[in-house]
Amino acid sequence: MKAEAGLFAIVAGFFGITGGIYIAFAHEPAGKAALVICFLMSSLISFFLWMQHRRRGTRPEDEPDAEIADRVGPVAFFPPHSGYPPLAAAGFALLCLGVVLGLWLVLIGAGVLLAGVLGFVFQYRG
Repeated sequence: MKAEAGLFAIVAGFFGITGGIYIAFAHEPAGKAALVICFLMSSLISFFLWMQHRRRGTRPEDEPDAEIADRVGPVAFFPPHSGYPPLAAAGFALLCLGVVLGLWLVLIGAGVLLAGVLGFVFQYRG
């Protein structure tokens, strides 16, 4: 993940330099906000990937002489069936509709979304 972290660091640097120049010369807030958000998002992804590299070490994909058999084994646990992801999606859709239609639907959507996310997160914990 070291290469991916470096790639996103380059993207963050590009948005940082471009945003700095744009902020200095432009007089409209939308472009400034968009470039700052792009810089922050790519910096966050770069930081996450760098921390994953430091925590887990080098992957077989990062080694030039790695074999396919080096990556054999279980990757992670994926739940076979769960009703919580569709519940979370429905909650998010209600929340987005609530932004257009009114606060009452935002509150309902936030509640459904929270129930879906919490159920999905804690579904397989003992």
